Amino acid sequence: MIGLCIGLAGAVWAQEPTADFTLAWRHTIEKIRWEEDYHLDAEGLHLGEARVRGSGAGMEIPDGAVLRNGSWHYRRDLPALQPLRLGRTPEAGDFELCVAGACRPLSHWIGPPRLNQPAVELWSCAMRAEARGDRLQP
Repeated sequence: MIGLCIGLAGAVWAQEPTADFTLAWRHTIEKIRWEEDYHLDAEGLHLGEARVRGSGAGMEIPDGAVLRNGSWHYRRDLPALQPLRLGRTPEAGDFELCVAGACRPLSHWIGPPRLNQPAVELWSCAMRAEARGDRLQP
């Protein structure tokens, strides 16, 4: 079974048994929510639709975006990401990981953002048979 691994430099800190998830966060200055939908396979993370609820400093709405239900919806043609590296610091707040409609901060799996660990990576991986949203300590 394919799933989502969370960690850094190949070290698995947590796993989530899912083939689809949404990554969400708030822009550190504008406080506007961004969301990106991903599908996982053996090649990596495939970005599907993305949404942003507004624009601001360094947040230009991409060409071809469509305003629907208060958010700009768009797609980007990118190769599979393997891994997807995220900057994560206490000052910026946490990312949210949404699986099957339930959203939780990444801290649910790996603890709060820390200054001495300013990044985390997400990648597709083969799940251990016993993995059920494991929480491991980085």
